[in-house]
Amino acid sequence: MDVLTLSRIQFAVATMFHFLFVPLTIGLALIVAIMETYWVRTGNEIYKKMAKFWGKLFLINFAIGIVTGLTLEFQFGTNWSRYSTYVGDIFGSLLAIEATVAFFLESTFIAVWFFGWNKISKKLHCVSIWIVALASIMSAYWIIAANAWMQHPVGYELRNGRAELVDFLAVVTQRFAVYEFVHVLGGCFMVGGFFVMGISAWHLLKEQNTDFFGRSFKIASIFSTVAAFLVIGLGHMNASILYDTQPAKLAAMEAHWETGKSVPMYLLTWPDEKNSTNYFQTLKVPGMLSLLATNNITAELKGLKEWAPEDRPPVLVSFLTFRLMVGLGMVMMGISLFAVVMRERIREFPWFLKICVYAIPLPYLANELGWVLAEMGRQPWIVYGLMKTRDAVSIIPSSYVLVTLIGFIFVYGLLGAVDFYLLFKIARRGPDFTGGLKLEKKTNTATGGSHA
Repeated sequence: MDVLTLSRIQFAVATMFHFLFVPLTIGLALIVAIMETYWVRTGNEIYKKMAKFWGKLFLINFAIGIVTGLTLEFQFGTNWSRYSTYVGDIFGSLLAIEATVAFFLESTFIAVWFFGWNKISKKLHCVSIWIVALASIMSAYWIIAANAWMQHPVGYELRNGRAELVDFLAVVTQRFAVYEFVHVLGGCFMVGGFFVMGISAWHLLKEQNTDFFGRSFKIASIFSTVAAFLVIGLGHMNASILYDTQPAKLAAMEAHWETGKSVPMYLLTWPDEKNSTNYFQTLKVPGMLSLLATNNITAELKGLKEWAPEDRPPVLVSFLTFRLMVGLGMVMMGISLFAVVMRERIREFPWFLKICVYAIPLPYLANELGWVLAEMGRQPWIVYGLMKTRDAVSIIPSSYVLVTLIGFIFVYGLLGAVDFYLLFKIARRGPDFTGGLKLEKKTNTATGGSHA
């Protein structure tokens, strides 16, 4: 394979692996902050134990997530040096702010939170975890703003053969960045919520620490339901932005080939990229695609044939990732709604608790699919309409990239195994109540769920 293909694979491996840790860090930090707030407000020691237990899982995930993220920024200089030279004035400033402000703020107050138990006041300790949660969200915003600029470049001028920043506020406040951020944030909250719900469900099935995990389940079910509405609502708004900014991606997501008005949506179809058509399409909903994209059922939508084949995104990849992502979103919405409605009686539904355990990977998968769609749907551009991916790669021997790719896969595989082992071990063992709080290990299922 050539250096371009290998560099793309390497960056995809690094990014997708790193993004297994980011959503849980963001989602779990906020859940832990909520639990500790309950402790400060009510004085109930069980919430302190909850914050400590879930916080321990958060810290493991955070630590390994840092390691996996370090290699990403190096690749901009090693594999994508021409990209860095061309747009580094804009892209580099956003990454620098994320590292020097948000990340260091997050790291500092994690130390305060971890070492501050019984050393600082309850309120100050609670403030520290809230700063961690908000700093992790802030960190995500700068990364999303950088990615949004690649999707829709604004606030720049071309000077001396480079894209130079002229309007910083335009870059960080553009609608594409805001909508993409809230959509991604909802996905991160879904990961955190389903993680807590799934582990809590496992212990409830085992009738272990039912009060502790009943309360955890209740908090996570409410959290996940709010997140589900964020994901679906902002997902629709993101699609409407594509109508104005990336119409080729929008067409690829729906395998829409011919420009027309009142464009229907086909519930069952399969794209034929080679012949610029679909193998079949059925279950037609008249005007639905126009309505979803523009809120106007008669609006005109461009078809993929408006672009030369080499300027189209990979249609099958865009089409499948979009449908799978939406399908998983609907499934998770259903699970979240049932969980929040039945949260007081959830132990009466062991079949649903089993579903929650097996559903832990679903938001992870949906998040990964979303990123594949966002990045592959932008191709052949690395910066949409400004710089093509083939022009961004470093001019280096492909053997260099192949060796480091193999090394990344090995090291990441090892780190992933360590993370999974530690999370599984601690989650399975459950909370430690040796500090004075005593809870029954088993309770009668007739008592029902507990109140948060």
